[in-house]
Amino acid sequence: RVVRADSVRKLRHAGWEAAVGYGIGRVVDLRWHDELEADPPGDLPVEVVHVSLFGTREPERWAVVDERAAATGDDVAEKAYIYMDALEHHRRHFATAIGLVADAPPGAVLVHCEGGKDRTGLVSAILLRLAGVSPRDVAADYALSETYLAPRHERWLREAADEAERAQIRKWTTTPAPVMLRVLEQVEHRHGSVAAYLRSAGATDGVLERALARLRD
Repeated sequence: RVVRADSVRKLRHAGWEAAVGYGIGRVVDLRWHDELEADPPGDLPVEVVHVSLFGTREPERWAVVDERAAATGDDVAEKAYIYMDALEHHRRHFATAIGLVADAPPGAVLVHCEGGKDRTGLVSAILLRLAGVSPRDVAADYALSETYLAPRHERWLREAADEAERAQIRKWTTTPAPVMLRVLEQVEHRHGSVAAYLRSAGATDGVLERALARLRD
């Protein structure tokens, strides 16, 4: 029903044939506005809709978030802090993304950003929890990103200028399950449930019902 992916612009003709054959009817693009402008969707055989999940770049705000995250003391807490900040600061964009999945035409929906693990990973985690998947299984799905993206990350490591850059790459390309477990725990502690979080972001009960029907029918 929903496919999590990195940038679909990497697909070649055979890849698009496979996607369409699988039943993809809508692509939900979560990338930044400037990422979309630099790499706009071409003549694709599916409907493409866009919401910049993390809003605009806001370098000064993100610098503060990064500083506060780094002060948490460990890599899991640091990444979880950044995810939670995004979930709270951009909650309306998350509700919009869920709505774009819920109200898609018949067929499967492909959700993507650039790497498919952070923005897309969070939206996928929300959808899975909304459908009643256990936090542990949601976290295991998130953790698969590291395995599937390994070739890209290995290339980045080979091309890194020095050990300091390699250390940063290793730090930010990992997707440990405990990060997503902590995020889901915090969302549900603050809001009571993922559904309540989405309602607080503006999602209607109808959107939640349609998202659930798409995932579970």
